[in-house]
Amino acid sequence: MINLRRSDERGHVETGWLQSWHSFSFGSYHDPRYMGVSVLRVLNEDHVAPGAGFETHPHRDMEILTYVQNGVLEHRDSMGNVGRLKAGEFQVMTAGTGITHSEYNGSARQPLRFLQIWIRPNRQGLTPGYRQLNGLDNNSGVHLVASPDGRSGSLLIHQDVLLSHFRLNAGESLEVGSAEGRTAYVHLTEGALDLGDTVIRAGDGAVVTDDGVEAIARLSSGGLLFDLP
Repeated sequence: MINLRRSDERGHVETGWLQSWHSFSFGSYHDPRYMGVSVLRVLNEDHVAPGAGFETHPHRDMEILTYVQNGVLEHRDSMGNVGRLKAGEFQVMTAGTGITHSEYNGSARQPLRFLQIWIRPNRQGLTPGYRQLNGLDNNSGVHLVASPDGRSGSLLIHQDVLLSHFRLNAGESLEVGSAEGRTAYVHLTEGALDLGDTVIRAGDGAVVTDDGVEAIARLSSGGLLFDLP
């Protein structure tokens, strides 16, 4: 079975410097039908004006992943980490017992677009941490980004989740499915896919609970694939 979350149905918040689309309930946007999928709690697409950003604010007891799609993101946190993420790069923060951080558009001229993802950890009170994944292979195929054991150079997260980034040329495909007791979630960031008999486009998400569904790219496409408990 495939349950769709269409891009134009997401929650939307707009301020003078930020436009944000929420796949699940977040902040002032609340819909009891969309509270996340399994341990995936938040998936926000943020567009930040040049030179603007999120001032220092706190988090705790969450695994927070950031994926930059366009532009440069500047990160600072209470652990002393200072990072610049370029398009195609990922970071993860273990908020654990508590951290503060800020996120800014690192350019005075170019807009910034990124995804922020929150995953509930497997236990509370973890030691805060920060990890960054640079130089992700931009070739077509599926590339592991995060895992519970840091396998294959992926980012370590404290939850039984595999997060992969995929890029497909037109006509290429990948299998999307869930083993028994697992759930798959696809979020498309660019292009268009035939997901079984369903077409999904940039910004769309889909929960897949079938044993296996073939996703075929209609044109050059990319996105994130979550394997969730």
